[in-house]
Amino acid sequence: MSNSEEEEIARDYICFEKPDVTIIVVDATCLERNLNLVYQTMEITDNIIVCVNLLDEAKSKGINIDLDKLSSLLGCPVVGTIAKKKKTLNNLISTIYNVCEKKISILPSKPKYNKLIEDNIKILENELKKEYKLNKNLYRWISLKLIDGEKTILNSIGNHLNIDITTNENINIKLNNVLGNLEQENINKSNFKNVIISSIVTKAEKISKEVCRFTRSSESKRDIKIDKILTSKKFGIPIMILFLGVIFWITIIGANYPSELLFNMFAFFQEKLINFAEFINCPQWLSNMLILGVYQTLTWIISVMLPPMAIFFPLFTFLEDLGYLPRIAFNMDGFFKKCCCTGKQMITMCMGFGCNAAGVVGCRIIDSPRERLIAIITNAFVPCNGRFPFLIAIASIFIAGSISGFAGSIISTIAVICVILLGIFMTLVVSKILSKTILKGVPSSFVLELPPYRKPQFGKILIRSIFDRTLFVLGRAISVAAIVVAAPAGLIIWLFANIGIDGQSLLTIIANFLDPFAKLMGLDGYILTAFIFGIPANEIVLPIILMCYLKGTALCNIDNNFEIAQILIQNGWNLLTAINVMIFTCLHFPCTTTLMTIKKETSSLKWMFMSFAIPTVCGIIICMITTGIWNLFVV
Repeated sequence: MSNSEEEEIARDYICFEKPDVTIIVVDATCLERNLNLVYQTMEITDNIIVCVNLLDEAKSKGINIDLDKLSSLLGCPVVGTIAKKKKTLNNLISTIYNVCEKKISILPSKPKYNKLIEDNIKILENELKKEYKLNKNLYRWISLKLIDGEKTILNSIGNHLNIDITTNENINIKLNNVLGNLEQENINKSNFKNVIISSIVTKAEKISKEVCRFTRSSESKRDIKIDKILTSKKFGIPIMILFLGVIFWITIIGANYPSELLFNMFAFFQEKLINFAEFINCPQWLSNMLILGVYQTLTWIISVMLPPMAIFFPLFTFLEDLGYLPRIAFNMDGFFKKCCCTGKQMITMCMGFGCNAAGVVGCRIIDSPRERLIAIITNAFVPCNGRFPFLIAIASIFIAGSISGFAGSIISTIAVICVILLGIFMTLVVSKILSKTILKGVPSSFVLELPPYRKPQFGKILIRSIFDRTLFVLGRAISVAAIVVAAPAGLIIWLFANIGIDGQSLLTIIANFLDPFAKLMGLDGYILTAFIFGIPANEIVLPIILMCYLKGTALCNIDNNFEIAQILIQNGWNLLTAINVMIFTCLHFPCTTTLMTIKKETSSLKWMFMSFAIPTVCGIIICMITTGIWNLFVV
């Protein structure tokens, strides 16, 4: 039985490719549940080795496993390992070699079901042996699948063996007889799988009790005490919000300094490029277009994007290494279940805080295609690091107001967290709507293992976060930006800012056209124009707004909040404008890198468009509602 595409591939390979040996890695801390996989694999192959990993974790939890007895009961080699210690793998390698060389005889103790099922399996086995020449292990397994009637498995059998068992008249006659026999005992296709699973679970439970000895360790007691707090209904979610708030605060505060350094570095090179252009007598319009348009846009994106990611992803990986991320999924699973989704979606959302493109890729951990698609579509509801600087700047100016220092940063962070909670709420609402309309379905079963709390390995954290996440995402963003999006966008922004009609730039003309609609949202035409032209990267939305207000011809680099506040207030901004801008920053279309990632992950323009349209429509509606309430009760 398989629950995902990856499991189907593994199953089909074991069934039809005749591997020399199949290694089943089980978790020593939850042996009973993992034995289910062992017995399912025994149905399709004899050459198996059971690798009991995480023996150190099991020991810390007070779990001792008699490996020799387990090997005797299973009828196959059992090897204990601690994967992070290479020495423990030598025995596994030696066992693999001996099995491949047939120096070890394997007689697996295959699962046996009740007499009625076994007798009827035998009927189909004998008929299959008459009709087809197959691997000896497949006769019994195919018989089970015929009774089960699972179409995906039957299709795989047809594709790999080039036979269509379902159309064989003799097989169908025997199958109908078998189904009739089972029906007499109230066993049908709808509950047959449950009967089989129940038998396997019972046997796994029995063996686990025989080979496992439990003593409650101090570490196990510690984990239980911690989980009583971190996963409790009363404290679980508030603590989760606190943890995420601290991470965002550290990211926001910490990113300011490296961003400033990058800005200064790129500004230095920009001056050199301008001087070089003058030296070679490059036409001013061309140098301005390339340097103030293309170059400045690219460098702005890198300066704003890289530092937050370089801080956020190590912190995110720290929580992952610590063992806290599965607790987040556990805390949120109940809410997502009510929306016909899975708690794993919360983990992908957390990845989206770093980069929505990374969050979309992270949706691969969700087994159900329907739930995976919902998670992809709604991932843009959580603001990425590209939106944080804009959000915190607006919150600092209009929410925190005149409060400076540590208190001001705390208030700004709380304001940003409120926007994030709005994004999470909208994720749940939209997920529910999608689950009841175009993506109907029931939530899949979600078995979540809560790993033990581990001491974080800081070296591995840095390597994984920087190379596997930060540089990977940045590389993808820059490659997409430089080749496909941002460079042309920088050029387009410069052209629209410098080309005019009747004394008005094209940006101003577009802004004036959008202004009536923007007013309904509590914004203005320049703000809406900036969001549209900021689709290559969220980082350039604020610079475009400032450029428009100042009637400039290139992106503005103003890092002083007081100066920014003066410009915004002079152009009609107030608290309502700030609130709506923060809402729309959280709830609007994803950037181009994310959209292209969605297209790649779904192989569909339709779902890419849906991922664009749904958050945008939600943002427009909520901004209109907020403006209506404000005008009704405040003005």
